[in-house]
Amino acid sequence: MNEISEITPENKRYFLTLAYRGTKYCGWQIQPNAPSVQQTIEDALSVILRTETPVTGCGRTDTGVHARYYVAHFDSREELPPTFINGLNSLLPDDIAIYTCIAVKSDAHARFDAFERSYEYHITFRKNPFLNDRAWFYPQYRQLDSEKMQKVASLLTEFIDFRPFCKSDSGLDHYQCDLRRARWEYLPDNTGLIFHISANRFLRGMVRLVVGACIQAGKGQLAPEEVYDALEKQKPLGKNLSVPAHGLFLTDVRYPYINN
Repeated sequence: MNEISEITPENKRYFLTLAYRGTKYCGWQIQPNAPSVQQTIEDALSVILRTETPVTGCGRTDTGVHARYYVAHFDSREELPPTFINGLNSLLPDDIAIYTCIAVKSDAHARFDAFERSYEYHITFRKNPFLNDRAWFYPQYRQLDSEKMQKVASLLTEFIDFRPFCKSDSGLDHYQCDLRRARWEYLPDNTGLIFHISANRFLRGMVRLVVGACIQAGKGQLAPEEVYDALEKQKPLGKNLSVPAHGLFLTDVRYPYINN
């Protein structure tokens, strides 16, 4: 649904809600010598608004990661016309879509005001040409012990520090996340799996490493007790598996002043 909220002269900050297919991009954030979602949207906005227009996103996504629901903000001195969204979409490639433009308070922030983010990781058991860049093809699914995978997912919510599931070069001040949900869902007819996870924030590479640990546990290569011990002692796992990026989707971002 395309919609634009009522714009007033006092309100010059806007939230965009959007979706993108990350296959062709180096991720959300602008990178030198590589196409990014952020740069693509900034270029289109600058044409529409006739001035350079920086965009701030709700968070980074890695190369190849998708977003079914993403939020970004920008500032404008001009009143936006009713045709703003259609005009912006007409300048954007087919793999990026703007859904809404919402006027917010001048200090609203797409990244810092978000209190919950949700991801899904998709695994397909069948080779499917229509899912090549949107799900991880895993033909060895019969080797997986679903109970052990669910056990690893369930124990995650008992912890707040997740250093074992963060890429080593992240340079963070802390590794705390308020992880609220983590579970596996089997698709009908045993065609695949979806991992669901929600938290206030995620560390760099965290979801892909968590999914990898669940897969290793399911294959018997990593005991759930080893994952518990690593989290309890905040030490690296003996075996790390970061699953491919193309199965990962950002699916929701929540704010105290926006009803999704």
